Amino acid sequence: MQGVLTCWDGRRIILPDVVRWKFQYGCGTPCDSFQLTCLWEPGEADVLAEAVGFTASQDGETVFTGVVDECERGWDSSGGTLTVAGRGMAARLLDNEALGADYQVATLEDILRDHVAPYGIPASVGAELPAVPNFSVSTGSSEWQVVYEFCRYYGGIAPRFDRYGRLVIAPWPDGERRVLGPDAAVTRLTLRDQRYGVLSQVLVRDRTSEEVQTVADGDFLRRGGRSRRVLTMPGKSSYQAMRYSGEYQLARAREELRTLELELPAAFAAWPGELVELRLAQNVGTGLWRVRESVSAQEERGSYTRLTLAPPDAVG
Repeated sequence: MQGVLTCWDGRRIILPDVVRWKFQYGCGTPCDSFQLTCLWEPGEADVLAEAVGFTASQDGETVFTGVVDECERGWDSSGGTLTVAGRGMAARLLDNEALGADYQVATLEDILRDHVAPYGIPASVGAELPAVPNFSVSTGSSEWQVVYEFCRYYGGIAPRFDRYGRLVIAPWPDGERRVLGPDAAVTRLTLRDQRYGVLSQVLVRDRTSEEVQTVADGDFLRRGGRSRRVLTMPGKSSYQAMRYSGEYQLARAREELRTLELELPAAFAAWPGELVELRLAQNVGTGLWRVRESVSAQEERGSYTRLTLAPPDAVG
C-alpha cells in the first residue's frame, strides 16, 4: 500500500511504510472514508499540518482519492506511528453550504457549474438528465444535497464518487459480474429480510388544489406490504414533481428490504455498484446482487473485504 499526501501549496508527501489501513466505500452517503497507520520517526520535518489531499494505490492501481481530516503522530514503547484519516471527495460538497437560489429552469450543466466546479471536483457524466423548471436551492442545504436532489429526485440517477475522486452521474453498470461459486472463500455471511420501514404506497397531496397522486410498490403490495405515507407538496406542484416525490420515497424505503453481508479474505474484492452473482455451496442468497457498500482493510488478522449487497434494482 502506498499513500501520498498533497499539501495546500502543491507539495507531495510520500507516507512511510504502512502497517494498517481501512477504506470504506459506499454509494453516496455516508461519505467514503479512510484510516491509515504508518511507521514514523520523530524528528522528521513536520509538514503534515499542511496536508489537505490524499491518494492511495495498491499494486499500481488507485484505490482511494480524498481529503485529509486528521493527522496524528507520536510514539510509545513500541515506537513511533503516524495515523492519517479522512473522507472521499464528497466531503467537499458535504462540508459547504449552498447559497439559496431559484432557477427558472435548471439543467445539469447549471448544477455542475454552480455547485461542483467551484470545489475543483471533476465530473463524469454518462446520462442525460431532464431540465427542471422552478428548481429551488434551499438556504442551509449542503452542496451535496443540491446535487443529490437534482440527480436522484428528478433524474432517477444516484450521484456518487469513484475511487479516483470524480463525481459520477451515470446508471449503474450491468455488464460484467463477479461470480462467487461453491469454492469461494467466504468467511462470513448474513442474509437479512427487513419489512419494517418499507413503504407499499405513497399518497402525494398538493396543498393548494388538494389533488392527490398515488404511487405504489406493486411487488411489495403483492407480498403483503401494508405501510402507507402521505406526503404534502408545496402549492401548485406539477404532476411530474408529485410523481417524482412518491417514487423517490418508495425507492429509498425499499433499499433496506433485503440485504446480504459477506466477508472475503482478500482486499478490494469488489467495488460499490458492481454486480455479484452468488452460487455458494450452502445455497444461501443464491442469485444476482449489487454491491452497496464495501470495506477493505488490513489489520492484525490479515486483509479482508466486507461487502453489503442488495438486489440490483434496490441500489441507488
